[in-house]
Amino acid sequence: MKRTYILSKRILALAIALVSVLGTVTGCSDKASSSKDEKSSSETVSITNVSYDPTRELYEQYNKLFQEYWEKENGQKVEIIQSHGGSGKQARSVLEGNEADVVTLALEGDVDELRTGGLIDDGWVDEFPKSSAPYTSTIVFLVRKDNPKNIQDWDDIVKPGVEVITPDPKSSGGARWNFLAAWAYADKKFGGDETKNKEFLKSLYDNVSVLDSGARGSTTTFVENKKGDVLLAWENEAFLSVKEHPDEYEIITPSLSILAQPSVAVVDANVEKHGTGEVSKAYLEYLYSDEAQRLEGENYYRPSDSEILSEFSDTFDLNIELVNINDDFGGWAAAAEKFFEDGAIFDQIYQ
Repeated sequence: MKRTYILSKRILALAIALVSVLGTVTGCSDKASSSKDEKSSSETVSITNVSYDPTRELYEQYNKLFQEYWEKENGQKVEIIQSHGGSGKQARSVLEGNEADVVTLALEGDVDELRTGGLIDDGWVDEFPKSSAPYTSTIVFLVRKDNPKNIQDWDDIVKPGVEVITPDPKSSGGARWNFLAAWAYADKKFGGDETKNKEFLKSLYDNVSVLDSGARGSTTTFVENKKGDVLLAWENEAFLSVKEHPDEYEIITPSLSILAQPSVAVVDANVEKHGTGEVSKAYLEYLYSDEAQRLEGENYYRPSDSEILSEFSDTFDLNIELVNINDDFGGWAAAAEKFFEDGAIFDQIYQ
């Protein structure tokens, strides 16, 4: 009986010791796991935003705003790599291997090319508010101070002797907005007569002396190189030029233009590969915050929030007649096929 009692005590002691050892190991494991999670959350994450030409100044400021927000909310630093160029060219660069985490391009059609290329999931246009367009713009005329050619509307830029600067619709999203705004004006003027519309656009492009690959290139041609009488420009780009050269340029708002909706999207295939889905989605969501919306207005983009847009009524002409891509052109797929594919209307009138 005594031997049995002693043996039981030894077994109990061994069991207690084993539990103690396991507890220590588990505790160390939990501690190591906690340390690993903490380290992971504090490491810098990197994302790439592939954008179009005129957004350089906006995203230079917005990236700092988002970095502060993300670190405050998540205790993690984020590095943001920017890429800019003609919107169509930028979309093709992503298709060809530029591993963007997000794209912020000039038009829905360019983003949708990434969907058809298998990089972005179906339904991307509904992932963020306002059809994934956190800010909008329109097309205006930038002319030299005192408007020596007295350019007031689209009719004035098709006159002989007026030199027009606009980028190439084959590579630039802004150029496509320019073309469609001019077409909409002609369509209203001629009551839907497409033959006369084509003649009007041919007269316009006969006056174009330089087709740069992107909107910023055209601005450089007009503003820095002093070429041309009128620049067909994004509204924000025109405001920036006047801000930088107030004694040299002025903006003319035509009677009719187009609602230009730059689109944003997460590049699903790339963020899955990079493990950056959460921060990439937050990066685009934050564009809709009040703070970001005001920053967009300060950079001469029209905030998508109507109340915040009204705060900039002294800046923007909110009464301009604007056509839109869906109601007036049947959406980007239809517009691209009719106007910009090889052999379509732009090629017919420009060649």
